[in-house]
Amino acid sequence: QVQLVESGGGLVQPGGSLKLSCEVSGIVFSEYTMEWIRQAPGKQREFVARITRTYYRTYANSVLGRFSISRDNTKNTVYLQMNSLTSEDTGVYYCQAQPFDSWGQGTQVKVSS
Repeated sequence: QVQLVESGGGLVQPGGSLKLSCEVSGIVFSEYTMEWIRQAPGKQREFVARITRTYYRTYANSVLGRFSISRDNTKNTVYLQMNSLTSEDTGVYYCQAQPFDSWGQGTQVKVSS
């Protein structure tokens, strides 16, 4: 059973930065693609970023150039560095291991002055 624990969220001013972490257990982490997904208030969940086991990265257009996904296979952890944050980035951020349909509790990000 895949377990995911997200952390690092918080309240940040527009233009600020945050780094999210997601620690994964229950799978051989290095062998799987990891994704970050977010859900804004009143909206459906949306894809944010993906990193494959070969470190190929994909981003949603809305975060391209501002967010960076990375992974540390020695720590079974995937990260999301978020820069130049705007109010549109507010939401709960989740990580997911593909193709598993398991979810953690998420971490709340609020961008507000």
